[in-house]
Amino acid sequence: MPPAVPVVKLGAAGVVLALGLLLAGGDLLRPVLGALAAAVLAGWGARDLLAPVRLAVDADGITVPAGWTGRRHVPWPAVETIRVDRRPGRALAGPVLEIDAGDSLHLFSRNDLGADPVEVADALLAARPPAG
Repeated sequence: MPPAVPVVKLGAAGVVLALGLLLAGGDLLRPVLGALAAAVLAGWGARDLLAPVRLAVDADGITVPAGWTGRRHVPWPAVETIRVDRRPGRALAGPVLEIDAGDSLHLFSRNDLGADPVEVADALLAARPPAG
């Protein structure tokens, strides 16, 4: 993920909070909603700064995100497919890396990976031990 993205999220949190306070006009609801939205944006930006690595691979399997800052290791035998999805009209623009682990599906955009999903998929497939 480009370093500017978390900074933009944190900056947007400040703007939303300021707007909530400036546009309050004696109403308590606007600053409270502004503070709530700012807290969500700040948490999202902080997560990106504190846990920037979204995907890791080793000889035993793939480590994927679990929750906001956690990690889950998926062993290679549990990984059913690794592919790049290019269907138009999805909420995520552009190609998306899809890792199907049977009981869970993990989707990664270019921003999540910090690289082209096609290149990451090729690297994951190359790192995967041969079935046998």
